[in-house]
Amino acid sequence: MKKLIKKYAVKNASKYGKAEKEAVVGKVFAEKPELKEDAQKVLKEADNVIEEINSLSKEEIEGLKEEYRYPEEEEDEERLPDLPNASEEEGVVMRIAPAPSGMLHVGNARMAILNDEYVKKYGGKLYLVLDDTPGSEEKRPMEEAYEKIPKDLEWLGIDFDEIVHKSDRVELYHEYAEKFLEKGWAYVCECEAEKLRENRKKGEECEHRSQSSEENLKKWDKMLNGGYEEGEVAVRLKTNMQHEDPAFRDRVLLRISDFEHPRVGQDYQVWPMLEFCWAVDDHKLGMTHILRGKDLMMENKMEKYMWDLLDWEHPQITNHGMMRIEGVKMSKSTSRKKIEEGEYTGWEDPRTWSLMSLRKRGFKPEAIRNFYISFGISDTDASVPVDSLYTENRKLVDEEADRYFFVEEPKEIEVEGIEDKKVAKADLHPDNPERGHREIEVEPEEGKTKILIEEDDYDEGKELRLKDLFNVRLEDGKAEIVNESLEYALDNDLDIVQWLPENDKKECHILMPDGKEKKGYCESNIEEKDQVVQFIRFGFCRIDEIVKEKVNCYFTHH
Repeated sequence: MKKLIKKYAVKNASKYGKAEKEAVVGKVFAEKPELKEDAQKVLKEADNVIEEINSLSKEEIEGLKEEYRYPEEEEDEERLPDLPNASEEEGVVMRIAPAPSGMLHVGNARMAILNDEYVKKYGGKLYLVLDDTPGSEEKRPMEEAYEKIPKDLEWLGIDFDEIVHKSDRVELYHEYAEKFLEKGWAYVCECEAEKLRENRKKGEECEHRSQSSEENLKKWDKMLNGGYEEGEVAVRLKTNMQHEDPAFRDRVLLRISDFEHPRVGQDYQVWPMLEFCWAVDDHKLGMTHILRGKDLMMENKMEKYMWDLLDWEHPQITNHGMMRIEGVKMSKSTSRKKIEEGEYTGWEDPRTWSLMSLRKRGFKPEAIRNFYISFGISDTDASVPVDSLYTENRKLVDEEADRYFFVEEPKEIEVEGIEDKKVAKADLHPDNPERGHREIEVEPEEGKTKILIEEDDYDEGKELRLKDLFNVRLEDGKAEIVNESLEYALDNDLDIVQWLPENDKKECHILMPDGKEKKGYCESNIEEKDQVVQFIRFGFCRIDEIVKEKVNCYFTHH
């Protein structure tokens, strides 16, 4: 365990100057998920190792890289493992298939990014298939999703070649359903749901299974022409009612769904289940490789069974483990419900964890891509701390984010002993002085001025440094200037705090990931919206709008 932690700590420190705990632990848990059972021990060991590595010089860290790298690792390691039976000469054809029942969330981004990476690696074609067959009531297609899903994918850098709507292909599915009925591979079943469950459980055939093709086609025609109500009938695939997996026994291929579709209205009443339309589409669209979660093994079985009936070649299916981001609740249907009920403000509400909300918070699409690629693709389930995602984004925004002061819970103190105007010259970025500085003026009146600091920073009798200004001693709700020396503050280990002149500030509201709002004041120097800034000692935020003397922000992360 220690060697594994040290390996990633050295690698992280070599790349970014110092090792970050979130990134190191995330990599460790991704490679060895079983270590999460003893997470506290891993975290404690990580603290010790990271402290050791970060105390080393750059040269010492570089010297350790060979020792703590696995022999098979190469400096220019592949971003993802090779796809089986794929080559750059022949290329690949792959698909991403979101359901337009809501906006894409951060979890949906994984498969889009992985498919996109592989098509870019091998060349070929990537389809965006909008899976808009009707599901349950809460998963019915949303009209606005048709426009916004492609835009979200484009923001992620996904280069899809063609958009396909399943709702445009219903007649193709009907054509193959009729073929299955003619061949005797399927039948029209009028059994009630409870009876069906009992039959599958017992492995017993119902009376409809032995119907002739002529009888099935007659009932099929009745289905197409409105002769049945929703829930009265279904087309079922004949498998084996004695199959070891009861769930595989005579599964439904098509059923009646009577609703107003946002694209085709009520043109169709008979809709395919996903397993059936994918069996048709994966062949007709020429898929060579399919990435699929291992929770969809039944879909594998069903597609292969139908491909064999049709004598079609099988695409290469790769099943991967599930990935959970700790602390993140991702559900399109739940978010949709809470938006409709007014609990969430819309799809940009940070509690949805939609891609729209991450963009609003100031996330870089490259960070989401790097996050998923860093964990690769394997058949092992993984639970990853959300801090790993934040770390990837921090690598990108830290260098470009200007620094400003924000005082959340202000305490007004009167500073005495100021004879002349003071101007604090604060760097916009501590590591890039060439970016320039901002000026914060303190204008005294009769030797006094009022300054805001954080309530938590006030401690009677305490000395502290107002960043980039001077050192003060706090007493009786006031502050007396000690001196202006930064060296004095460092030598005496004074807290260095953010502050604001009481007469030169802007009201600032920050929407947090939990939907709550934090209020305070920020510098009047903030004049540009849609930028990500870092409020010192608070975190990164995206400036959403500036209205007169008020700044509205979205919290990005620490």
